[in-house]
Amino acid sequence: MDQMRIEKAVHELLLAIGEDPNREGLQETPQRVAKMYAEVFNSIGKKPEEVATYKTFSVNDQPEMVLVQAIPFYSMCEHHLLPFFGTVNVAYVPKNGKVIGLSKIPRLVDFVTKKPGMQERVTTELVAELTRILAPAGVAVTVAARHLCMEMRGVQKTGQFTYTDRFTGVFKTDLTLRQEFLHQSRGQNGKL
Repeated sequence: MDQMRIEKAVHELLLAIGEDPNREGLQETPQRVAKMYAEVFNSIGKKPEEVATYKTFSVNDQPEMVLVQAIPFYSMCEHHLLPFFGTVNVAYVPKNGKVIGLSKIPRLVDFVTKKPGMQERVTTELVAELTRILAPAGVAVTVAARHLCMEMRGVQKTGQFTYTDRFTGVFKTDLTLRQEFLHQSRGQNGKL
């Protein structure tokens, strides 16, 4: 990431909106924004394995479903570069006893959300990456998020959640399993 270029661009942006980038409160803003962008866009140009190790394990008596619920995330809308944020529920059904460390699922959420994007793409990328890593019998992902592009501008409606989901494999064909996932997902935070 080109920090100096970001700083210059933010300086120019402040001038373009009619602000004085040299006034006391804004003097360090270009550097702060460049540092923040390095954090919130940490996944750009990287593969998941460059951010974390996704080691898999074998278990003899495999569970029917592995679910990590209410994983918080923050991302940036690619249309307005404003934040959207919420929670993600991720489940999979192991195949051939192959599982992944539980902490790796939130890391995967961080990976797919640390770049400009859309909630719909976050949902489908999580499914695709977990499928690539594990080749499970099925994956289920739900995302509930608030979008500041809807709250701060345009329609200006606050507190609205957008919900997206994706089901593959047995979560697509076994409606009882899907219902169990949805029920368990609601258990912690009352939202999908």
